Amino acid sequence: MAVFEGTFTQTDQMRFAIVIGRFNDLVTTKLLEGCQDCLKRHGVNTDPNGTQVDYAWVPGSFEVPLVARQLALTNRYDAIICLGAIIKGQTPHFDYVAAEVSKGIAATGFQTGVPVIFGVLTTDTMQQALERAGIKSNLGWNYAMSALEMASLMHQVKGLGVEPQGNHLSAGANPTLPAAAMKSAAIDEAIGQEK
Repeated sequence: MAVFEGTFTQTDQMRFAIVIGRFNDLVTTKLLEGCQDCLKRHGVNTDPNGTQVDYAWVPGSFEVPLVARQLALTNRYDAIICLGAIIKGQTPHFDYVAAEVSKGIAATGFQTGVPVIFGVLTTDTMQQALERAGIKSNLGWNYAMSALEMASLMHQVKGLGVEPQGNHLSAGANPTLPAAAMKSAAIDEAIGQEK
């Protein structure tokens, strides 16, 4: 058996997308700065004109999952970091938005196989949000660390070449073909050899 763990090295070929909600940008820009600082210190070029990080600004946190999913479907990114801030008010609006954003971000990762990091603050007050975005600590750093680790881990896991049922593929098998298609191809090959 083996142990798989993500690392924080060999980042020069990794690509990331960061989706940022503009609403509460006093908070989200600070989260972005923390995120960029972490990525830079781990060898990632965060220049928007570079080749490693793309940035997508959306109106608010509610729109983050949709854009994250579209970016994940391009298969260009090793991980996507979602940044936003939802601050509780006097109405139930907070509950609806927070629930849908968290479900949408989780679904994006499950549906696409791309690590999607939940970096959306859900706080009772603006003060709590600011504390998490740099006054006491900047969680943007933590979100970037999670992205680096998950990108590395997924590279290892995807390199296994394992069928969904857990059977290891034979040498030379095409890991992108579903098991049924591989069996069908093997049958076709066997029939062709009999002729």
